[in-house]
Amino acid sequence: MAKQDRAIRTRQTILRAAAKIFEEYGYEATTISEILAEAGVTKGALYFHFQSKEQLAQGVLNEQDSGFIIPARACKVQEIVDASMLHAYRLQTDPMVRASVRLSMDQRATSLDRAGPFRRWSELAQDLLDQAQAQGELLPHITTKETANVIVGAFGGVQSMSQALSDYSDLLDRVSDLMRLLLPSVAQPSVIASLHMSASRGAEVYEEAVRLTKEHEAALLSKGMVQLDHLAPKTA
Repeated sequence: MAKQDRAIRTRQTILRAAAKIFEEYGYEATTISEILAEAGVTKGALYFHFQSKEQLAQGVLNEQDSGFIIPARACKVQEIVDASMLHAYRLQTDPMVRASVRLSMDQRATSLDRAGPFRRWSELAQDLLDQAQAQGELLPHITTKETANVIVGAFGGVQSMSQALSDYSDLLDRVSDLMRLLLPSVAQPSVIASLHMSASRGAEVYEEAVRLTKEHEAALLSKGMVQLDHLAPKTA
């Protein structure tokens, strides 16, 4: 168990170092040597976990939408808001998430599967919209797959604009505005009236998500289960 724990810590050290370098220089300009220097590990340790720069970048990409439990809500439209605000908050505060987003938007990184995070977020949004539709939260004309793609695409545009204009400092305000303007065309008026969409929502959901994630990991450990990789985004 101790050996396995060390391997997990080493892997995360390498990923954090790679995230720092990828965010600073982009995929093409980053070298394995720079990542090794930042991580402070041997070349053998790095190649034990990741066989190439591409695998390292893919590992960072996969961290964008993993590791946190999105708190479940009775109102599934609120859960969509919360997932969006949580991601925005993590973009402001988590270097790993920022690096992952930079890689996903890097058009020069042609060898990477940059579509993965977009697909996973669209699938999550559609699942929540399907649940919302079943509960009567949505307007009658809504098609959940199309709506999910629009929400994820609009968020992507807003985050890019925020990064260019303010290095994400205004992202929570921009995402709050996006939700406030977009969701009335999706959800029933009674649902809209009940939603919490303020910019402060991101920090609130983050604190709850951290608590839920720690409880989940403690439960896994108590059952003798070790988490080798972060979990994909899911609801509690």
